[in-house]
Amino acid sequence: MRLLNPIDQIFLRLERRNQPMHVGGLQLFERPADAGPHYVRDRVAAMRAHCDVQPPFDRRLKYRFGQPFWVDDEAFDLEYHVRHLALPAPGEIRELLALVSMLHGALLDRSRPMWEVYVIEGISGNRFAIYSKFHHALMDGVSAMRVMRRSLTDRPDPDALRVPWQLPRPASATGRTPLADTWKTLRATTRQTLALPGAAREVVRAWHDARDDPAFTRINQAPATILNRRVSGSRRFAAQSYDLARIKRLARHHRATVNDIVMAMCASALRRYLQDNDALPAAPLVAMVPVALHDGADEAGNHVAMIFASLATDVADPVARLAAIRASVDHWKRRYRGMSPEQIMAFVAALSAPAGLNLLTGIAPRRQSFNVVISNVPGPHETLYCGDAEMTGMYPVSIVLDGQALNITITSYREALEFGLIACRRSLPSMQHLLSHLAAALDELEPDDAGHRAASGREGVAADGG
Repeated sequence: MRLLNPIDQIFLRLERRNQPMHVGGLQLFERPADAGPHYVRDRVAAMRAHCDVQPPFDRRLKYRFGQPFWVDDEAFDLEYHVRHLALPAPGEIRELLALVSMLHGALLDRSRPMWEVYVIEGISGNRFAIYSKFHHALMDGVSAMRVMRRSLTDRPDPDALRVPWQLPRPASATGRTPLADTWKTLRATTRQTLALPGAAREVVRAWHDARDDPAFTRINQAPATILNRRVSGSRRFAAQSYDLARIKRLARHHRATVNDIVMAMCASALRRYLQDNDALPAAPLVAMVPVALHDGADEAGNHVAMIFASLATDVADPVARLAAIRASVDHWKRRYRGMSPEQIMAFVAALSAPAGLNLLTGIAPRRQSFNVVISNVPGPHETLYCGDAEMTGMYPVSIVLDGQALNITITSYREALEFGLIACRRSLPSMQHLLSHLAAALDELEPDDAGHRAASGREGVAADGG
């Protein structure tokens, strides 16, 4: 029995019917040319044959004295967690994303381990997909990415099928004794305690920066927008791949980072989307950007800090907008550079306490500390396989909340950046238009003498269902 840490408990307490608190991912695979008609069915059977489930996939919740603990599930049912679905013909990507929208809007069962995997066949182009979701109390997006990466192989092999729930833990996490785990917990607690004075100094410094430094984005300056309405339980998911080589070239041209270009793409797309809906505020939008603080051994739990970045949506010129975004992000980078991970966590907790209280209670629904979450999770650069099926795309699927009706999460795979956009279907009309606006944002950052416009995306269709 293991008590959940405070951050993981927050994700449990935030969950309501209209805001499921799980992260997910959609992976698209191409079947081998010689695959028979029962290829996917046989894959599912092989996956279910891996029935020796490892932590944390065998843990369910149990409450003692009002506190949540992880305990082993003595009645684990692998067929419940691994499901086999098929799209009706012709199985277009639009139908796949509509199905993912619907599945992502459903709550996970708290009486069972809080994860599910769906293997979906019948997709056009001789493809199938795997959609997975994990409760945020079980693992964050970076942890989920690491687990899914380790369940794939870097070469095709029909006999090398791996599954996330039966993977050996990293070498640094094996061979531990109870005494070693206790010592690790004591050291972590000591580091967190020693971090408090430094974090307090940074809070005071941030208060001064809020008055004196125009590059500092305060967490109470986000304007009211249609992005910040209450949400329903329905979801709309859209996905698109963009050429990473092109984005790197633009980053070099503008003396920026890839993440700066990604932020500028999102800013321009949101500016156009809000203009289309006659809803662009005079003040710039503010993005909350998670920053991973994982060490090499972390697989579960949540270890993230936050950057509150101005998206400069009040600036009409795209190059000037990029410069303003860079200045805002660089301010936070400089601040965090001189802090330990424990100090960063304590500092962020102090600054974001009002926002967390507002999310938990809904006491001030019109006041938001940020307008949108933009998360960039590093992914694999090499081609990966599920057995002998090549993975052709991977798209993150994240969380929306009351007051945060849109989430943009990006991951990299091979030579592409894979965008996954999830939104409340009711709150944000025609959210799929953001995909074309993202492509246009790349075009407007091209230098005038470029002489060409590279293809912006491979395949992206907003889901009509969900």
